[in-house]
Amino acid sequence: MASSTVIKNQDFQLISEFARTDSKKRLSLGEAAAAGAFNIYCNSLGQIVLDPVKVVPASEAWLYENPKALATVRQGLKESAEGKSRHRGSFVRFTREIKETQDAKE
Repeated sequence: MASSTVIKNQDFQLISEFARTDSKKRLSLGEAAAAGAFNIYCNSLGQIVLDPVKVVPASEAWLYENPKALATVRQGLKESAEGKSRHRGSFVRFTREIKETQDAKE
């Protein structure tokens, strides 16, 4: 993996100096580990990068696996933030129609 895809900001700060692992090879990260979950990368020099990650529910993962759909959602969010969206009214009737269709099938 290219380092440019892992390192997204070059502004590193020294968090702890001369940190040592314990007898089980564990290293306490303190406040630096606030994110809770990480992808861990290591290079041939033994340098380690922790990239914070968040878990996405499986039912929503399809969006992140479909670049075209994700780009469309991001474009919509951007346009909305720029005030380019228009109110199209309530979509409640569509949810009722979907529920009625599902109930009719059962």
